[in-house]
Amino acid sequence: MARGYSTEDIRQKLISLLENSVSGMSGVEISEKIGVNRITMSKYLKVFAAEGLLRQKNIGNLTLWFLEPGQESFNFPDDYFKVQPQYADYLVKGTEDQVFSLIRNCLNSGGTVNRLILEVILPAIDYVQKLYDDGKIGTAERNLLRTTISKSIQIFNQQSMVSDPQKNVVLISADSQSSLLSEAVSAVYHSNGWRVSNLGDMSSAIDVLFDLDFQKLVGKIWKQKPGILIVVVFSQTSEGLNFFVDSISSIKEKSGKKMKLALCGKVSKKTKIESDLISEKIDDILQWSQTVYANSK
Repeated sequence: MARGYSTEDIRQKLISLLENSVSGMSGVEISEKIGVNRITMSKYLKVFAAEGLLRQKNIGNLTLWFLEPGQESFNFPDDYFKVQPQYADYLVKGTEDQVFSLIRNCLNSGGTVNRLILEVILPAIDYVQKLYDDGKIGTAERNLLRTTISKSIQIFNQQSMVSDPQKNVVLISADSQSSLLSEAVSAVYHSNGWRVSNLGDMSSAIDVLFDLDFQKLVGKIWKQKPGILIVVVFSQTSEGLNFFVDSISSIKEKSGKKMKLALCGKVSKKTKIESDLISEKIDDILQWSQTVYANSK
């Protein structure tokens, strides 16, 4: 790299250079202002365009470069607090492109999937539900916003990760409202190197045949039973948790200590549910999973 610039140096200089440029700049102008030769700069412009930082517009033989909406220079970990309100604002008042560009920018600026999910995505899920509960948005808009959040989560999953065959996790949603939560948590597991199987909303599978169906699935995704398998069930009700606990318990007993069951939801103190962990806090479940894996080695 010319003058010893790092990729992050170039990224920040591009953001500063283009953030107030309405008409865009050519690659030649950019290379001159940043002080990097044209060939090298051309390569970086293409890389940043693929990452979602830049977009290009061809006018005849001239290519102009623009900063994508939602791009700014973040300095993590100090700037996590800035992202959550900005994400929520783009989600409700802005466009999908602004939402997605913000997430890509955070990742490209060194933000971690764990903290972005826990501190940005999960609060946004709760925020959308509160808007709905307060009557400020209807069902159609709530579903649209949840879809946008879901698409945001897929950006995290697009990151290439090497999964550890010893770390296996299955996520189940007992109802439709919990499906987005399990989707977000699956992205964190993915980023931490787990082999993730997210089954999504399984409320339609609540019947007497589920245990057989689930046993077949476990046999496919955990054939030789390497390492451990953690099953995490998300539910808004104790009834939903109870059904899946009853269905999975017999399979868990056959697998011994290599299979664990965690429940994410609110359970009354009077309700007795047998599991390895019950918590409403996502962070608790994620940390517990890492501890279980560490202790299994």
